[in-house]
Amino acid sequence: MDIFSIFTLCGGLAFFLYGISIMSSGLEKIAGGRLEKILKKMTSNPLKSLVFGAGITAAVQSSSAVTVMLVGLVNSGIMKLSQAIGVIMGSNVGTTVTAWILSLSGIQSSNFFVRLLKPESFSPILALIGVVMIMASKSNRRKNIGAVFVGFAILMFGMEVMKNAMAPMADMPQFTSILTAFQNPILGVIVGTLVTAVIQSSAASIGILQALSMVGGLTYGMAVPIIMGQNIGTCVSAMLSSIGVNTSAKRVAAVHVLFNVFGVIICLSAFLLGNAIFKFDFVTNNISPFGIAVVHSIFNIATTIILFPFTKFLEKSAIALVPEKKEKDKNVLLDDRLLLAPSFAIAECYRRSIKMAEMVEFNFINSTKMLKSFHSKKAEQINANEIKIDMFEDKLNAFMLKLSAKELTEEDNARISQLLLAIGDYERIGDHATYMLKIAEKLKESEKKLSAEAVEELKVIVHAVSEIFAVSFEAYKTDNIQLAQEVDPLEAVIKKIIRKVKNRHIQRLKDGLCTAELSFLFSDLLNDLRRIAAHCGNIATSVIQLHDQTIDKHEYNHRNKDEDIEFISKYENYKSRYSVSKHKSVEMV
Repeated sequence: MDIFSIFTLCGGLAFFLYGISIMSSGLEKIAGGRLEKILKKMTSNPLKSLVFGAGITAAVQSSSAVTVMLVGLVNSGIMKLSQAIGVIMGSNVGTTVTAWILSLSGIQSSNFFVRLLKPESFSPILALIGVVMIMASKSNRRKNIGAVFVGFAILMFGMEVMKNAMAPMADMPQFTSILTAFQNPILGVIVGTLVTAVIQSSAASIGILQALSMVGGLTYGMAVPIIMGQNIGTCVSAMLSSIGVNTSAKRVAAVHVLFNVFGVIICLSAFLLGNAIFKFDFVTNNISPFGIAVVHSIFNIATTIILFPFTKFLEKSAIALVPEKKEKDKNVLLDDRLLLAPSFAIAECYRRSIKMAEMVEFNFINSTKMLKSFHSKKAEQINANEIKIDMFEDKLNAFMLKLSAKELTEEDNARISQLLLAIGDYERIGDHATYMLKIAEKLKESEKKLSAEAVEELKVIVHAVSEIFAVSFEAYKTDNIQLAQEVDPLEAVIKKIIRKVKNRHIQRLKDGLCTAELSFLFSDLLNDLRRIAAHCGNIATSVIQLHDQTIDKHEYNHRNKDEDIEFISKYENYKSRYSVSKHKSVEMV
């Protein structure tokens, strides 16, 4: 064993960590928005949270990444602490999958079929298949599957390099004396904690331990405390990520530490007590990679079973450890920690954009009501909402720019493009709603009223614009292309009505039936309503483009609609429903 063996060991660890990174990234892309959909279905039921935690950790192959994401979710107000506790417990179960995959390296047999199970036997083939899939496939899903294969092959190559670098240790007396020191269980826990804390990957530290076990001399008695310590060491990532977040997010990190520390205390005490009483024969036996996977699974599953009934106790303990500091607590819109899972983060951006649109909807509906009857308190609500809407646009734009820098699938890039366009349109609708509120305020202050004919015309237009907003919003919320296709003909009808009303208004102005001051206010109202309809049209077009990325917005809006039978049919339907010539008595919404 010389300095070059240490260099080789470090190189093997680097390959191992890089392989995990590529594999987890590929798995996350394959899972995509499904993880977010599963999260939506989660309730405060701890059992569902536990299952979700196990599933997502198995999917992204990193309990540290999941816990850091949880800190971000709670900091953003997307999840509650009680939900996060179940996910933390589940992530400890899900992380055992990695140890089982790595344990295949320890298979020893001359049988051809058994040898095929060894990762070093089949991982080169997987690497070749993965590279071919990445280079030749046009499907993003196949490319992501190829990336998972390549990542796995690199990971197993790193494992093999580490094992070979450690091989000379078997003949070193110094190595034997170091292993003897690990017979002290407290020292084993400390070493396991420190190694995992330094490399910030429980999978990598388990891999190192499994590679070390293939050298020989590592017993069950030595390995058990180290494995337990590794679970405490993995808490470091969550603790570091909790710096600068709100109280609830800090409590997530506290729960993660408490869960693993209590688990180690209970399980290690039980193991040492049981060994003292029953003198377990296996304690002095050499442990294999398979044995490490077994111990790792038993410890994590046992800890989860033991502490699962005490989720409320863990929550109260975290609250006691991290007291409330209201003056410093501020929920962020979207925490940067969510960038660890881009597809998940994009889905959360979409949810936040819907919340933003709901505020815009409130402002639009109530600003039109103000034209009929002005209320100061409602006006204050609208203005407060407008500040939030602007904040949402700024924060979402900034977050999605960071997301755009990540390695994304075509579907994710398309969704980001849609979101950026949609939140811009919703923000502008919010602005026009505020302009309409100001017009309502001026009408109240001037104590002048629009002519009866102008009011009737305005009712028809407001009703039509309310419908186009509702239809486009529903299409956006549900990704419904059929609803989105309803918007274009309705927008065309609204534009035609507004042109007709403007011409009538000019005639009333010439006839002296309208004052110049009211004329400006009425014209501004018509312009605001026309612009709102146009923005609704943009939102609907973005939904259509998401389904068919070959559609160009400009070409779609300026296509020859005279030959579009479906468009003409819908246009005639809306035209018959919204006609200013009939002066329908429609209540202003």
